[in-house]
Amino acid sequence: MKRSVTGAGIPAAIGPYSPAIAVGDELYCSGQLGLHPETGALADGVAAQAEQAVINLGALLAAAGYGYNDIVKTTIFLVDLADFAIVNEIYGRAFTQPYPARSTIQVAALPKGGLVEIEAIAKRGGATG
Repeated sequence: MKRSVTGAGIPAAIGPYSPAIAVGDELYCSGQLGLHPETGALADGVAAQAEQAVINLGALLAAAGYGYNDIVKTTIFLVDLADFAIVNEIYGRAFTQPYPARSTIQVAALPKGGLVEIEAIAKRGGATG
């Protein structure tokens, strides 16, 4: 059985999808942009968007009863791969070893003109057991 996850501090979906779907002990998080949950506006610049995307991901995890240490896989989408080092440094603050598996992909464009988007898959006890 699957259930949609949403909650306070999570930006509203900008299309016909759930912010996350919980199935058993797994959580599939849709990509999080650097949107401010209260206004729906993008943060200014790639660093601020990356920081907000990580915060939004954390709020989504918390709403489902998970934490960053439960994430087993992430995908980062960047409009400009030259921003990799900036985003990598911000992303790295949220995680401890063992780090999740990760892919980083340059894309032509992101919704709402975003510069970075982060999606994740989490499993209860993912990184610790």
